Amino acid sequence: MPASVQITRISTAQQQFVLQDRLILLLSIVLQLALGVLFGHFYDSRIFMATGYLVGTGQNPYVAQDLTSVFVNSSFQGMTSIGYPPPWPLILGLLYRSVFTIIPNFFVYNLAIKIPVITANICLAYLVADLLKNLGREAAIVRRAWIFMLLNPSVLYFTSAWGQFDSIVALLSLASLVLLHAGKPKSSALLLALAISLKPTALPIFPVALVFLLRKSPRQSLTFSVVFISSAILFCVAPFIIFGWDPAPIIRGWNAHFTVGGGMSFITFYELLKDTYLLPGQWWLLGLVWIPALGVGLAWMSRGTVGFGYLLRNSAGMIMIFFLTRTWLSEPNIILILPFVLILTWIGEIDRLALAALWILPLVFTIFNTSPPQLLFPSFPGEMTRLLKLDEDFRSVRLIIRSVLILPWEIAGWWIVYACFRKSPDLSGGTWK
Repeated sequence: MPASVQITRISTAQQQFVLQDRLILLLSIVLQLALGVLFGHFYDSRIFMATGYLVGTGQNPYVAQDLTSVFVNSSFQGMTSIGYPPPWPLILGLLYRSVFTIIPNFFVYNLAIKIPVITANICLAYLVADLLKNLGREAAIVRRAWIFMLLNPSVLYFTSAWGQFDSIVALLSLASLVLLHAGKPKSSALLLALAISLKPTALPIFPVALVFLLRKSPRQSLTFSVVFISSAILFCVAPFIIFGWDPAPIIRGWNAHFTVGGGMSFITFYELLKDTYLLPGQWWLLGLVWIPALGVGLAWMSRGTVGFGYLLRNSAGMIMIFFLTRTWLSEPNIILILPFVLILTWIGEIDRLALAALWILPLVFTIFNTSPPQLLFPSFPGEMTRLLKLDEDFRSVRLIIRSVLILPWEIAGWWIVYACFRKSPDLSGGTWK
């Protein structure tokens, strides 16, 4: 075959490949925008919309108000306040001021709140692909991982449809590890502090980063700690001072996340037994189990070469321990660890079955946790109400199935922890080790 003909065929194949990728990217964006407009979790979306209004109008987002007249929607009566640190409320306030005050449309506002999440989803797909490329994986694997992140049902459901922002936390956390490995502890600490200030679910990465730096340069570990702590204070405390928000509601409810048991946690069966997810008496101390558990994980961490593989494996293992020992774990939280496990799977560190369990089990669980009807809140509130009332007729069966699903989740989760902490060869074959 003449060389010119062969080159022409290769060029044509590459053009088709690029065209297919553009169509896949476009499909992901269109799907996410459609889901973002039409759907939104009944509880979270209302809280996010209300918080945006309160911050955007100069009020304290941690004091709940009846906003029925603001959004002309009876669902905004009997609101509770947001349970996240200030950075996310500030973003919501900016979105309210820049979108809803200009276009006071309920669906446009619903989509606007999802735009940062959708953007993070796309950026996360490209970051995962870039990391795999730098780890020496072949182009076919890099492309599969990219498509996985763009079109994965759990990512689309929990972020674009539900409206949770765990993908932003995942993006910042992964980027922080990249900067840490590149010898930029200050920038890394800043991004990690921001990630944890958005959602504390990324907290287990901090001790991993410290151990990583201590093994390389104690001076850098000190720099990292100082920047991290000062940044976290800036993100979480300064807004209360700058905007004059009363921190009393936060102080009164400091242990709110420790006094409930449910979701995908090991104690989700409690609601089946007692018909409540509120833990009685000293049971709330179970909410602190993750602290000694992370201590054990810190001692158990992989001791391999101090490189990017070390950061990736141990961060994934510590996050998973945190998830498995909390008394409350929401389904969207798994989006944080999904890209970590995806990368580790495609480099042969974790079994593909564990990766499948990581995103499939939460999707199955959420069906019996009644989130599908709650996502109808923006578009079909009447149908949502009817489906939730119908669900009460099957509540016991639903709670039984939900409790049973926790067993395979715990098995898969601890298997991932073991895979992350076992003695493993260095990640090689690329520019990183």
